[in-house]
Amino acid sequence: MSASVDALLSRLSGAERRLVEHAAAPVPTGLTEPDPGGEERWEAGQVWAHLAEFPAYWLAQARAVIEARSDEPVPFGRVKTDPDRIAAIERDRHADPHALLARVRTALEELSDAARAWDAESWRALGTHPTRGAMTVERIVEEFVVSHLEEHADQLDLLAGEATPAT
Repeated sequence: MSASVDALLSRLSGAERRLVEHAAAPVPTGLTEPDPGGEERWEAGQVWAHLAEFPAYWLAQARAVIEARSDEPVPFGRVKTDPDRIAAIERDRHADPHALLARVRTALEELSDAARAWDAESWRALGTHPTRGAMTVERIVEEFVVSHLEEHADQLDLLAGEATPAT
């Protein structure tokens, strides 16, 4: 494995530890701040629902890019308005964070195993996202999984620090 892959896996592990801590705490009330340039604000349950669905989705997308092995970037991904994404968040927003954390951890274990197995060529495989354009598998994993997990852990940190826990 390369140093950059090791760094990604280390960050992934750190994000997972933070989520484990949040799942052990009372669910906070309040709403997240919107993403930069966005308007969407979520309750903690919506954050957890999204956390439970996106790592497995993006792992499948990275695998599809690798399996296609094309000279041209392979179309992959979705945007925030994707109906399946929205439905998953709505469906699971009231689920127990421990149950959702279990799904997150399963997906992260699968991602870690895949990351250790991918060769350098796999990490450099190119996909093209509908809004972000051409991206290597390494960038897909970094932006859509690792950084995304960290961003949502940050949201839970802020909710826990600024809101009264729900009873």
